[in-house]
Amino acid sequence: MEIDIKQEPYSCNDCELVFACSSDFNEHVQMHNEEKQFVKTDSGMHAKAHAEPKQYSCELCGATFKSSHGLRYHIRTHTGEKRYSCEICESSFSGISSLKRHIRVHTGEKPYSCQICEKAFTDKCDLKVHIRVHTGEKPYLCEICDKAFTSNSNLKYHMGTHTGEAQTYSCEVCGKEFMTKYNVKVHMRTHTSEKPYSCEVCGTTFSTTYYLQKHMRTHTGEKHYCEVCNRACSTKYYLKLHMRTHTGDKPYSCDICNLPVAKESELKVHMRTHTGEKPFSCEECTAAFSTNSALKIHKRSHTGEKPFPCEICHKAFSQNTHLKRHMRTHTGEKPYSCNVCGLKFARNSGLKIHMQTHIKEK
Repeated sequence: MEIDIKQEPYSCNDCELVFACSSDFNEHVQMHNEEKQFVKTDSGMHAKAHAEPKQYSCELCGATFKSSHGLRYHIRTHTGEKRYSCEICESSFSGISSLKRHIRVHTGEKPYSCQICEKAFTDKCDLKVHIRVHTGEKPYLCEICDKAFTSNSNLKYHMGTHTGEAQTYSCEVCGKEFMTKYNVKVHMRTHTSEKPYSCEVCGTTFSTTYYLQKHMRTHTGEKHYCEVCNRACSTKYYLKLHMRTHTGDKPYSCDICNLPVAKESELKVHMRTHTGEKPFSCEECTAAFSTNSALKIHKRSHTGEKPFPCEICHKAFSQNTHLKRHMRTHTGEKPYSCNVCGLKFARNSGLKIHMQTHIKEK
């Protein structure tokens, strides 16, 4: 699938302001159109506007503009003027398009969807930046160290690491740093287990709207089937990831030890073996874990929950792996074989103990 991801800046011909988003650009042009309509009401004034082009300068930073409106719009960056307010939470914004995007935070509307992984966004610009995760494009280059980034905001943040002006927001629990307060807020849910988004059908709760949207597909019945094993996946993207279990494709590798992995999420978890990061903390004790799934399993040691029962003898287990190991006592399966004498074992630990007998023989 070929997707056009080219993102040219939108430049105003009247005042030379540059915009990253078409919505902001269109709003800005409309203001110029209103200004021009006013000028045209006086033919003498209109002719003078063509005959004597002026430059309007900002008294604070010296920036120049071709129109008074361009200057007025720019002045808001200094004054912090935000004339458009949200009626729900009273947040204020300098432009109407920014307010419209903000309203979607309350409504949950995400009208822009990725054609590859179906992840949805509230803003078209966020989608364009996201597409680069799939294409690998990083058009923003640091002039100091040549490191490349998918967005201009990430580049600006990175430049601060060279100048010493980088502002970061830290997690009060684990100390991990983020670029925005919002990212800290979302991250904190890994510590608090807060899940503010709930399914209207079954009541299951989620930490982000993204995971809620994925869950909703289990109710709609939308499926994509694997041609090899007929496994059903909720999205085309998950089908693509599943196919790697058949092809053996591992496109991601660790920069430290070169370990290849099939998923970006697996690489993220693997990196914690090098950094020692354990962002998932137990509220009952001091134990911390590198993955949320490990934390869930640990919590069962406090609650006594054993959700995996044996269908034969009804003995229950806290982990599915323990149930699978137990089932071998009923089936007699011994999947671990000694490559020296061929003796088989039900557990890998049994094989390791047995291998010591061959080492002693030598």
